[in-house]
Amino acid sequence: MPDAPAARRRTALVIGGSTAGMLAASVLTGRFEQVTVVEADRLPQGPEPRRGLPQAHHAHLLWSGGVAAMEELLPGVTGELVGRGAGLIGVMADLVSKAPSGQWFRRFTDSRHHMIVCSRDLLDAVVRADVLGRRGITLLDGTRVAGLAGDEGRVTGVRVPAGPGGRTTTLHADLVIDASGRASHARAWLRELGHAPVEERVVDAGVAYASRVYAAPAGTAALRYPVVNVQADPRDAPGRGGVVVPIEGDRWLVTLSGTRGGEPTADPERFEHFALTGLADPVIGRLLARAEPLTDPVTTRSTANRRRYYERAGTWPDGFAVLGDAVAGYNPVYGHGLSVAAQSAQALGRVLDRYGPTAPGTARRVQRAVARPVGNAWNLAVGQDAYYPGAAPEPPTPVERLLTAYVDRTVAAGSQDPRALRGLLDVMSLKTPPTRLFAPDMLWALCFGPRRRPLPGPPLSRAEREAAGLG
Repeated sequence: MPDAPAARRRTALVIGGSTAGMLAASVLTGRFEQVTVVEADRLPQGPEPRRGLPQAHHAHLLWSGGVAAMEELLPGVTGELVGRGAGLIGVMADLVSKAPSGQWFRRFTDSRHHMIVCSRDLLDAVVRADVLGRRGITLLDGTRVAGLAGDEGRVTGVRVPAGPGGRTTTLHADLVIDASGRASHARAWLRELGHAPVEERVVDAGVAYASRVYAAPAGTAALRYPVVNVQADPRDAPGRGGVVVPIEGDRWLVTLSGTRGGEPTADPERFEHFALTGLADPVIGRLLARAEPLTDPVTTRSTANRRRYYERAGTWPDGFAVLGDAVAGYNPVYGHGLSVAAQSAQALGRVLDRYGPTAPGTARRVQRAVARPVGNAWNLAVGQDAYYPGAAPEPPTPVERLLTAYVDRTVAAGSQDPRALRGLLDVMSLKTPPTRLFAPDMLWALCFGPRRRPLPGPPLSRAEREAAGLG
């Protein structure tokens, strides 16, 4: 009798080799025999910048919801990052923050939340090395995807350049994940396959960012120096803010921001002046007085909140799903993009395990599952940014107005009562959905919790002040 034919190997393909793409690939390696990551850039071997990720120059925060998700996907990654100089900081013990409404939050040590703080280059390098070191993964970098292969009912792979004259060849796959970021062409590709246009919403507060790396003052090296954050107020345009993030190598990554009419510039001479005079508090400018600049400022205006509602599409092909910033990109000031990417990769794995990696309808279920973490972060970001002049052609929805007003109340209460702040942090960290703000303990804290006088200034300790030369 002839031998039975061997079972066909299941293959998957990820468009995009950034953190979102690598996390998606880490999920796929346990469900497919072969996974290919296709990336337009040539990826560096270590923690180095790359052309296709300009936002890497600016401050990134990985909230505890993202830390937990990433650790589940890549066990040991937190320890690897910390071992290479990243900080695992407690919120609020290691965070000095001025709220948009003007209050300074009190610091306390019994928080259940933490953040990873480091350069984006280091984070990407550690994640990339972990994922690409796994069996069954192939990296095809320096290759830009030209479009999807397949038809209206199923995506069967992607088309990539095959030589001069615009010729392409097809890389076949049972499942294609688009994690190519804000510049994703998924909406256009779906239309080419015969699907109706996907709804998109943009809320653009007109935020510009300028970032610069400093050598931290020598006295701060012996301390775990806190993140210092002065948040912008959307009700007082132009909104100006800034953050000092201690990163690996005893350096500070300083990012300043401003909305239309109040933008920071790339002029080195004006960077520190903006920090000292343009924000609601001069603490960041004062901190920089004894720090040594290592780079010139780098600016970006690619900060709009942009969401594509793929989960609402009337039709959807099997074999294709979209993750990360390709679904929704947020104003970076909220620090939610990386956390949402990690939680979306978790959702991908759960759906594949429940319904089967290649079963009919699985891809659409993935898209709907991804919409949950995306929506939680989106509501928080848009609820603030929609109030800036010119941010959107339509005003905030009634639900967004209600949520924003309620969040403002929790922020005011949280600056005076740690119990209220813990509930707010549960939501801001993306550990729980916004409904957490309406839990009985939060309602009690808002109505009957203790009230203290507002802090007169940033709650830096004496040692922190002296180390930075603040006296």
